[in-house]
Order: sequence, then structure tokens, then C-alpha cells
Amino acid sequence: MTTLVDLSEVDGGAADAQSAQPRQLIVTVYGLYAREVGGWLSVAALIRLLGELGVDEPAVRSSISRLKRRGILDASRVGGAAGYALSEQARLILREGDHRIFERPRATVADGWVLAVFSVPESERQKRHTLRSQLTRLGFGNTAPGVWIAPAHLRAETAEVLSRLDLSAYVDLFRADHLGFAELTDKVATWWDLAALRALYTEFLTAHRPLLARWRRRRTVQPAEAFADYVRLLTAWRRLPYLDPGLPAELLPVDWPGAEAAELFTALQDKLAPAAHDHAESRITS
Repeated sequence: MTTLVDLSEVDGGAADAQSAQPRQLIVTVYGLYAREVGGWLSVAALIRLLGELGVDEPAVRSSISRLKRRGILDASRVGGAAGYALSEQARLILREGDHRIFERPRATVADGWVLAVFSVPESERQKRHTLRSQLTRLGFGNTAPGVWIAPAHLRAETAEVLSRLDLSAYVDLFRADHLGFAELTDKVATWWDLAALRALYTEFLTAHRPLLARWRRRRTVQPAEAFADYVRLLTAWRRLPYLDPGLPAELLPVDWPGAEAAELFTALQDKLAPAAHDHAESRITS
């Protein structure tokens, strides 16, 4: 039986939209548009849509096969047409991502923290690896062996994910406040790799500031171009809200680029998403 991999593994680490792999773009297309039509897209529609993103047909078919093997897509026919539907687990992961990606919750110090404390027998070391991977994907920082921390607003999402993956038996979740003794600002900088995250935000800003400037000069929006730019934009953006779990602004450096990056994403989304949606809908139903 195929096991669904974490969609962040499909994403990889690129914040540059032009370096996105075909399977990353396919996941974005499914997340944005397939769920509106029941989660299923024909192969022909996928080839049309990905062709507008510069991906040729062999690469589309190869990427679809990989996503099927990973348990993200299920093959099925609708009305005699061959196509692929999102698996149930993929639907759940995408639904969880909607809140994180589009709403961008931001914590305050007063909200407190959630601690995940786990212990896994040596005979089940793969479970230990999976736990670490999932906590990292959720945006937890590591305070000590087996002790991970995140803003408190991730408590419900964390409990749901760990239960779904049958990992909850190994973990205790605690609500916590920092009482001492080191400066919390200094500790956050050790629990999360802020330097790496800053580099990714800066890369995103460098790549997409010119795109926003170009679209702001436009008097009209070309739907096909809006579609291509929006899918690439979201593919580049959607991993960042997981790496940055909404850490309190007062604990981040004063020149932190995360807020500017989020504002840039939102401005481009507002400009491109409606026309991109209409274009995708027309290509899916044609």
C-alpha cells in the first residue's frame, strides 16, 4: 500500500518560482482549482494547463506518475476520460494548508506556546524520524532532544496531524509560558534557523518585487499570463508559512523581511487570482 508523503517533500526548498519542478506546479494547480470540481482533473486538462507554465507533455505524465506512486493522486476515469483525483489524505493536507498559507496567523508572546515531548523506542526509530519530520513541517523549533516548541495557535493542527498519522501515542502536548531565565528573543534564534528563513524570504522578495511592479503598470490583466504568474507565485510562496509558524513579531529582528514578503504575496494574489481562476476554469472545461 502506498503511503502519502508530506507535500513539503514534494515542494522541495526552492523559493524561486522559475526553478519549480513540474510536480510542484501540479500540486499547486490541484490545490487551487481541482478541489472546486470535485478534486479530479483529466490528463488532457493537466497537459493544457501545465503547457501554459512551460512544462511539456512527457514531463507532465512523468510527474503525474510520481505523484500517484506517492499516494497524492489516484487514477480514475470520468465520462470516459482518463484523469487523476486527489487522494483523501492529500485533500486533508491541502485543507490544512489553506489556513496557514492564505490567512497567515501571527502569534504574540502573550499567546504562549505548545510543547511536543516525545519518546520513541529504538526498535521503532523510523517513527522517531517521521515525528521529527512532521514537527519540522508544522513549524516547530527544537529546544532539546525530544522536546519541540511552537506558537500555541498550532496546538489543534498539531494534534490533528499526529493523530491522523498514528503518532499521537508517542507524544505528549503541553501548553506553556516562558518563565525564565534566558532572553526569549535569544532562545527563539536558537530554536529556529532564522538566518536560513531570512535568506528564503529575501529570495522570494528579490524574485517577486519586479513581478508586482510589472503588474501594477498594466491597465488590463491578461488571464493566461495571470494564471501562469499566479501558479508560479503560489508554488514559490506556499512552503514559507510552514517554515515560519507565525512567530511573535516582538521576538524577531526589527528588519525581519517576513511581513514585507507576506504583503507582497497578498498584493500579487489580489491582482492575479481572479483572472487566473477564470482562465483555469475555461481550460479545465474546454
